[in-house]
Amino acid sequence: MTSPMENLVSRESQALAEAGVWIARLADEGVSGDDGLEFDAWLMAAPQNRAAYSQALVLCHEFDARAEAVLAELAPADPGQTVVPISVVRRRSPVRGWWAGVGGMAIAAGLAVAVLPAYLAGPTIATYATGKGQHQHIALADGSKLDLDAETKAVVSYSRGERRVALSDGQAIFDVTHDAARPFVVEAAGRQVRDLGTQFDVKAKSRELTVTVARGLVEVAGTSGRGVQLAPGQRLSIDKSGVGRLSAVDPAETFSWRLGRLVYRAQPLADVVADLNRQFVQQTEIADPAIAGLPITGVIVLDSPSAVMARLSLMLPIKAVPSDRALVLTRR
Repeated sequence: MTSPMENLVSRESQALAEAGVWIARLADEGVSGDDGLEFDAWLMAAPQNRAAYSQALVLCHEFDARAEAVLAELAPADPGQTVVPISVVRRRSPVRGWWAGVGGMAIAAGLAVAVLPAYLAGPTIATYATGKGQHQHIALADGSKLDLDAETKAVVSYSRGERRVALSDGQAIFDVTHDAARPFVVEAAGRQVRDLGTQFDVKAKSRELTVTVARGLVEVAGTSGRGVQLAPGQRLSIDKSGVGRLSAVDPAETFSWRLGRLVYRAQPLADVVADLNRQFVQQTEIADPAIAGLPITGVIVLDSPSAVMARLSLMLPIKAVPSDRALVLTRR
């Protein structure tokens, strides 16, 4: 007859073996949101599972630290001797006692330290920021991708129930791996942009917000209230007063900043200069307020401020005068 103590030891051993399987599964490159949900369910299924998982991680770290010595001991003394596969050796006669209770964990994890993906392990926060003229491509832990434009700051936070990005003034392209169990939400200009499985661009400036969708669907809403759903090829522009305008656009034009080009359609010179001042260390100033509203339509190649202004001066009645402080624009 099995005693209660033996039953407890058996359950703990089983939980430790299952934890080893989970470490290997979650370390795999193909891990998905469904895997994460199953892992959550396993953790909650029995009180010993969470402790077993923590213990298994410690054992993996210990094995990694001692892997070279262990493998050296397994090497045959006779160069011509056949080496029995490590997994078979471990099952028949463990080299180290601390290996015995781990099941197939260490070998299944590829003799590496298995780390639970951050977006499954619990709340995590990471901050990314760019300066003038800097762009940054970021591969997020959940498989999503983030491209930051110049002078942009993004704070990415993951929890078990949500993925959230707080975007300061600036611009970013989001290519989101959809996970219905963990919504992807972007906070910008006092509003929320909720991913419904998509690629989209968000530009925020004070209380102004522009969202352009290239693929899939997004929903844009205030912190409270009904949202507006956007489909591919649609752009929602919200001004400082909260008035929104929906328009049809070519997303490639909006995304072109990644290629060093800015596309404008009847945009005022002041807005163009503001964008250029994020892209270049050398700044440009408008000395004459009368030219700030001049409309610009065209493609601007981001090579240098002086070259950009030389080309714009062919389209507009302006001239650029260099100074110690900046490139100063006046009426020509």
